[in-house]
Amino acid sequence: MRYRLAVLAGRLARWVLRLRGGGSAVPGRVTLAIAPRFLERSMSRLPLGVLFVSGSNGKSTTTNMLTGILREHGLEVVTNPSGGNLPQGIASALLATVPLDGYVRGDVAVIEVDEAYGVNLATVLKPRGALLLNVQIDQLNRFFEPTRVVGMLRSIADTASEFVVVNADDDSLRGVGADLAAQGRDVTVFGVAPSLIEASPNGLANVEDFAPGDESALPAPRVIVGGLAARTARLDVDGSPIEIALPARGLHYAVDAAGATATAVRVLGDRFSADATARAMLSLRTVYGRGETLRVGDEDVEIIMMKNPPSLQLNLDYLEEPPEQVFVAVDEGTPDPSWVYDIDLSSITHVDVVSGTKAWQFATRFAYAGIPVTSVLPELRPALKAFLDLPRPSRGTKTMIVNYEQMMLIRKQLGFLELEGTA
Repeated sequence: MRYRLAVLAGRLARWVLRLRGGGSAVPGRVTLAIAPRFLERSMSRLPLGVLFVSGSNGKSTTTNMLTGILREHGLEVVTNPSGGNLPQGIASALLATVPLDGYVRGDVAVIEVDEAYGVNLATVLKPRGALLLNVQIDQLNRFFEPTRVVGMLRSIADTASEFVVVNADDDSLRGVGADLAAQGRDVTVFGVAPSLIEASPNGLANVEDFAPGDESALPAPRVIVGGLAARTARLDVDGSPIEIALPARGLHYAVDAAGATATAVRVLGDRFSADATARAMLSLRTVYGRGETLRVGDEDVEIIMMKNPPSLQLNLDYLEEPPEQVFVAVDEGTPDPSWVYDIDLSSITHVDVVSGTKAWQFATRFAYAGIPVTSVLPELRPALKAFLDLPRPSRGTKTMIVNYEQMMLIRKQLGFLELEGTA
């Protein structure tokens, strides 16, 4: 009865929030308040278990990719599709499909988890495998230093009962993988051709380890990003090439695809199909707010979400040409925006509108970079109107560079009211 009530109450909260948009974590909070062990119960009967995806950047996109690949192979996958990676966000995502008895149906769960919450979630969800993407400068107000994040990801890896998948081109995770492999753990590795990293303006933006340990035990990568075009990549899987589509521009998206593919290879074994993987990537929908393009009137609005310095830098690095019209919005979701002074902004020639509570800080940074700013309008609604009222750009696409919180508000004001976490 408790779980039936918890699911019904969560769904009611979800329905109410759908009417106004946003608030994706609230239904999960309601459910967990009534049934604190809802998560543990919900995924306890999945025959192929639970897979964790974690790291500084790319978690949502990679979770989406891995889910798509496994589904194309015929598996029924349970997931938190669009970034709700804390307990309440995961619970909210499950409410879309969980029956009233509280047990989700399916073959396997692919769950994005927050680095800090991952260890506690592991004790509840007992992951079979963990995919670790990268360690980058992120949320210093919360994590203080990347070394702490390495420890968190290592702890997540330690809880995986069967296998761990790591990025061979991340200094920190290469060390974690080598150490686990030396202990006899099952480690699968993915990586990038050195020439592609060298050609990237700012590499992969991963944290450098200036004192690496013994990495001789690390296995050779099973999946390598061997080629990259605008929105396509070539993955070499155990030496065989697969041409795949990418959801957005950039080497970082290809790396996410390699991580997802390497995990699928490990999970599926002989069932893995290159053709199914290519089909899955071709039909993949962009994750909510991550490189998403929204149709507003007769124009396309591309949303570039900046979570932290690496995410902004890598997204800017792979702009095909300077955007014709640029809107920047940053608020208190970015507590200390001083890191923007370390960003190479050379791919932007001007900014039309800067908004959010951090508008003047960013406008000042643009001024130091010699980038003209037309308007600074801290309040979002008039700022958004001013930007959308600009004449239609010749290429038909307006560009918004925003942090997570502003992205959610913008989508709501533009009439995209679906909850994050729906699929």
